[in-house]
Amino acid sequence: MSDGPTEQALEPALEPDQVTIGVAIAVPEPWGARLQDYRADLGDETAVGIPTHVTLMPPFLLDRATLPAVEEHLADAATAHRRFRLHLRGTGTFRPVSPVVFVTVVEGISGCEQLAFSVRRGPLRTRLTYPYHPHVTVAHHLCDTLLDRAFDELAGFEATFLVERFWLYVHDESTGWVPTRDFVLAGAAAG
Repeated sequence: MSDGPTEQALEPALEPDQVTIGVAIAVPEPWGARLQDYRADLGDETAVGIPTHVTLMPPFLLDRATLPAVEEHLADAATAHRRFRLHLRGTGTFRPVSPVVFVTVVEGISGCEQLAFSVRRGPLRTRLTYPYHPHVTVAHHLCDTLLDRAFDELAGFEATFLVERFWLYVHDESTGWVPTRDFVLAGAAAG
């Protein structure tokens, strides 16, 4: 993701005591595997190590010793938000700024934005390169022909699901992004 845990080419952690993390909403089955397989079949060699997701926090390098504090921060963020409906439909692109084709979020944008804002505070405070735009990447850093193909072939894609949790991912050099802990949205329902 240009703005998420799986789209940037990552350098190995600079020091053995450092780790690269990301925070995201996992796209559930059957859609998650379907989009990941599509991405791999399209020729994206990194797809096998990138679970299908909506990014909340892009790749972030930190000292491994701070992971407990980060997990506590994420648990606090989860308690401040209630579950919400996420509806994915159709495709979009960040071209010409970035060679990305994505499935669009048509419902749940505000829920994603609010949750991402809470996640990117405290120990995860960061400046984004681009404004936050929730989406599901399906083609990245491929030739224009393949990007056009993904844009056209997934134009009819649609999925709706309830977001009840988000995940902390840790990047492993050999396997890619590994979900290590989930955080259940536990905020009170609107009255």
